[in-house]
Amino acid sequence: MKAIVAHHEISGPAHSLEAIRAARIEDAATKTLGTLVGQLFGSYVVTDGNGGEERDDALPGDVISFRTRVQLSLSAQDYANTQADLKDLVSLRNTLVHHFIDQHDLWTVDGCRVAQDELGSAYTRIDQHFEQLRGWAEHMDQARRLAAEFVPSDVFHDLVVNGIAPDGTVDWPAAGIVRALREAAAQLAVEGWTPIAAAGRWIADRHPEQLPAKYGCSSWRQVVHECRLFELRYREVEGQRAAWYRPREA
Repeated sequence: MKAIVAHHEISGPAHSLEAIRAARIEDAATKTLGTLVGQLFGSYVVTDGNGGEERDDALPGDVISFRTRVQLSLSAQDYANTQADLKDLVSLRNTLVHHFIDQHDLWTVDGCRVAQDELGSAYTRIDQHFEQLRGWAEHMDQARRLAAEFVPSDVFHDLVVNGIAPDGTVDWPAAGIVRALREAAAQLAVEGWTPIAAAGRWIADRHPEQLPAKYGCSSWRQVVHECRLFELRYREVEGQRAAWYRPREA
């Protein structure tokens, strides 16, 4: 249970993740069984359609940051039953540790036999809970391994860096090509406006991987139009019609 609480969730600046993980492990090591059960529900164990409590701590925007959470989603009935079962485990633990000797006559053979039978029954219950928790931990580790395999993939890179989902849809505010257009505008703007053709050449020199075709567009002008994050204007330059753009005001 301590392993699940410590490892199912982590967030923070990339350079601090190992220290954050170590702190979570150390914190979980000091928790009682009852406290751990309380932390599991609503964080690791959630109900279907409910992702649990959202973290309200903002990650820093000036460094690369990361947040991940592994969860076990149960039906409302299974959630309630599982919560009750683990609360029963806490009660069993407290009884064994604090009250067992007081509840049994250990100075007679018959009393010892009764105590032994109850210990056997308690062991069976504990073993069932242990197997359940071990299964949770194994599934959590499997999910973490799959995530670790996914992170280096081109699909993950496109999703996180370029804002391109696996189905090809584009999250334009998160798109790498939009960031490149903003950078180009900051360098090339004349009275707030930037020629799209010049921006395209500037980006090709500095971010050659950021091409309109990657985002399903045939031209830089189409990117500017599709993302809806820039104003588009046409001007006559040396007798030719040219497209200019500038970032929309927030």
